Amino acid sequence: MIAGALLTLWLGRYTDTDLVLADALFDVASKAFPWQHAWLTETFSHVILKWLLMLVALGFIGCALVDAIRPMARFGALGRLRIRIVALSALLVPIVTSSLKQVSSSHCPWDLARYGGNQDYVRIFDALPVGAIPGHCLPAGHASSALWLLSLGVYWPPCHPRAARTAAFAGITLGGMLGFLQQLRGAHFLTHTLWSIWIACAIVLVAIIALQPKRTRSSVAAVPTLAPVTDQRRPTHETDISESIL
Repeated sequence: MIAGALLTLWLGRYTDTDLVLADALFDVASKAFPWQHAWLTETFSHVILKWLLMLVALGFIGCALVDAIRPMARFGALGRLRIRIVALSALLVPIVTSSLKQVSSSHCPWDLARYGGNQDYVRIFDALPVGAIPGHCLPAGHASSALWLLSLGVYWPPCHPRAARTAAFAGITLGGMLGFLQQLRGAHFLTHTLWSIWIACAIVLVAIIALQPKRTRSSVAAVPTLAPVTDQRRPTHETDISESIL
């Protein structure tokens, strides 16, 4: 996690990767991003798919709330833990991402003078020029509507760790694709999406650790050793899902 944050920070502050990619997507002749109002990027991705993902998220949140009020026997301890992790992720990933956008000074590409707008390009953590207004564009909000799906990886551990990682990677990939479609529109830079991915991973990780039963949580936090673990200290397979995906 730390390496990912440092890499994304380096890309945004000390390289021109964001500008190079945005330049490649911008049409100088028409002074516009050709994909800005395309059906695929503006209607399907930003409206239809976004609402579908919101409905799926509400489904998980609703199931978790119903189970909290009237526990469903068919879930069991492990099923209840899984749906609560997914529901919490579906709620927090978009909310935290949107909240961070509100305090961000970074602008979207289409707002910059370089791409037909009227604002100067400011790197992350740099002060705004005198008279400039905050852009509220970092991290990428639209990508977060899918990035919570990486939490679905909890539905496969502990028996199928490879499937768990595949599911988590699929959620990250879908969120990354939505972020890329926004980049095609000129709505975000690459690092905006990368920060959203990092934030989503951090939130899901915290949710997994926080919602684990106390006995299992202490085992997750403990530093692993090469010595054999006794049966009394080994987390039970009924509720421990962290080992396969952390």
